[in-house]
Amino acid sequence: MKGRGGTSEGAVWADGTKEAVDAVVFATGYRPTFLYLADSGALDEAGTPRHRGGVSTAVRGLGFVGMEFQRSFSSKTLRGVGRDVGYLLKRLAPAHR
Repeated sequence: MKGRGGTSEGAVWADGTKEAVDAVVFATGYRPTFLYLADSGALDEAGTPRHRGGVSTAVRGLGFVGMEFQRSFSSKTLRGVGRDVGYLLKRLAPAHR
């Protein structure tokens, strides 16, 4: 992930420590805003994540959960998030790259 807080290999924490990261999952809550991804290429012109089923189509290893109609009507609920996160993790696992 490139942009604020990241490099192409992983994350850069507030204290400057770098860590290799295989995948990033943002669980942002209801009516999320994604301003922190503005410079990453992960968002379209309206600020909406570019994704298919929660898997970013623009940034490798980036995933989203909890968005309305992400995969189903229940995607924005706790029940739906549980199902969606299982789907997402299978697709973000290193074996699927």
